[in-house]
Amino acid sequence: MNWEKELLDLYDANQDIVGKVDAEGTVLLPLFHTTVKAQVEVKIDKDGNFIGANKVLKDDDVTIIPITFESGSRTTNNMPHPLCDSLQYVSGDYSKYCVDEESDKFKPYFKAYIEKLEKWAESEYTNEMVNSIYKYLKKGMLIHDLINNNIIDTTKEGKIDYDKKINGIKQNKLFVRFIVEDDGILYRCWLDNDTHKSFIRYYRSTLTEQKLDYLTGSMEGITYSHPKKLRNEGDKAKLISSNDNTNYTYLGRFNNKEEAFSIGGETSYKIHNALNWIIRKQGKSFDSFTIVTWESSQQKMPNWDDDAEDIVSTCDEFYIDCSDGETEKEYDSNYLTAKRFNDALNGYGKSISNTSKMILISLDAATQGRVALTEYKSLESSKYLENIYKWHMEGGWRHKKYKNGKIIEYVGMPSVKDIAKILYGTEENGKMIIRKNSEKLYANVIKRLIPCIWDGRRVPYDMVQKSIIKASMPLSYDSHFNWEETVSLACSFVKKYRLERCKEEWNMSLDKECKDRSYLYGRLLAIADRIEYSTYDKEKDKKRVTNAKRYMNAFSQRPYTTWRVIEESIQPYLAKSDPGIRIYYSKLLDEVQNLFTLDTFKDNKKLDGLYLLGYHSQAFEMNNKKSEK
Repeated sequence: MNWEKELLDLYDANQDIVGKVDAEGTVLLPLFHTTVKAQVEVKIDKDGNFIGANKVLKDDDVTIIPITFESGSRTTNNMPHPLCDSLQYVSGDYSKYCVDEESDKFKPYFKAYIEKLEKWAESEYTNEMVNSIYKYLKKGMLIHDLINNNIIDTTKEGKIDYDKKINGIKQNKLFVRFIVEDDGILYRCWLDNDTHKSFIRYYRSTLTEQKLDYLTGSMEGITYSHPKKLRNEGDKAKLISSNDNTNYTYLGRFNNKEEAFSIGGETSYKIHNALNWIIRKQGKSFDSFTIVTWESSQQKMPNWDDDAEDIVSTCDEFYIDCSDGETEKEYDSNYLTAKRFNDALNGYGKSISNTSKMILISLDAATQGRVALTEYKSLESSKYLENIYKWHMEGGWRHKKYKNGKIIEYVGMPSVKDIAKILYGTEENGKMIIRKNSEKLYANVIKRLIPCIWDGRRVPYDMVQKSIIKASMPLSYDSHFNWEETVSLACSFVKKYRLERCKEEWNMSLDKECKDRSYLYGRLLAIADRIEYSTYDKEKDKKRVTNAKRYMNAFSQRPYTTWRVIEESIQPYLAKSDPGIRIYYSKLLDEVQNLFTLDTFKDNKKLDGLYLLGYHSQAFEMNNKKSEK
């Protein structure tokens, strides 16, 4: 199935909510409708008599309006919308109150508007709302009424004051919507479902020329002007466009554009309105890049870019609270974490059917006028859940994060956003951030990790190497927490990389039998770090850095020669320690060094990423032993 069919199915499956604004302010638009921001609303009665007017509040200005193929794509041409529009179109007295040089220019605008509205109002598809608005506007008194109601300010000459604004819009360009009062009941034209349906029936009746729609195979009224506002209200970029009749867009291959490009108007609006709705409902945007995913029957599914803890905690049915002391240690074991995470995914899996699918669409734009579909994926929901499990378990490592003011510890993979911050962010006030003008970095990380999570492909090698390099430079961080996050990510990446490339399985628990040179050197570094740190005063030495961390970058490049420096530097700290502690650490150093052969120990070449696994596992082991003692 292609992306167009997925969006058509999404629109058809949600017909019951078309035109209804939800609590978050999102709406699945009716056919031949769009949204604009209104600044003024005019109240009239059913006979077309003016009652009053109000300035629209900013948090209530989004307005659903009917449009035609032409008006939906207008720039500066005289192409009025069918019902609600700006003052130049809906005001019969605009030329009287505008500056003199604009008078002749905008006279045809109202004439074109009122003629179109008259045809709708006199058609068999009209309703009371349309008739009332037509009766009022044909009087040509709108701006007069707005001035008398103190909505529009005028100059000394009695003209519209162009310098004054409402919600940031100049008074001569205000957008107007209408409320009709009938027997004390207020009918808002932009929310009235009967008016939406009335225009759809009326506009269909005007599309007399039927041609083949290449997407559905049905005969429809064809359009070459497609909707905008896909990613946000101000988005002018189009996904589908055709405006070249002179160059070589189709010449040489087809006789005319109809042979090359023919999409039905209703089909186009269903596709664009469905994409518009799902992006606003659950899409994510980073600079010009937008990505959205959904399940085919709109069931709740885990976000593919979340960390493991968020996926578990948002699945209410299978969420297990590990905050009490009895289960805290068990949570750190690989087996229970895998089971807990698997139970959460099974909870999501219970709500899906055999035909359930997950769909991903991403858009990006190089210019303001065009947007490209950069990624489309469709995957069985069961396979989607399986691949998420694989991603978090194959790269599963211990991670920490701040949540609700507390440090949460979890096992799995960090979120894609956190991965981007750790790899490419900068440290500011103790936090890793990506500045707004660098948001394309987010987009780049997302694009590269989509195949890894959705399709189970290998994690990019350069990301693995970058995480190792950054984790080997603790002195470049002001916050110890930020450096720990980087080390944990590097361990996740290295673990997954070794499984994918070398078919090696590495656990979080310390492997005391492992004789890999890099792993052993990592263990030695962790022991040296602990020996020195254990002698520090918690208050006085809060900002001190151990020699192990100070030399960590050099150690990763030349372990043998650097270890001799570190080993000498820890001797005074060993001497300071209590006899029992000194014996424990000395014995631990001997145990690790005895696992080397003489050749591997003297090998001074660069360490691979496994040294971080050895370092992190050894440090965790010693921290646990300290807690137990």
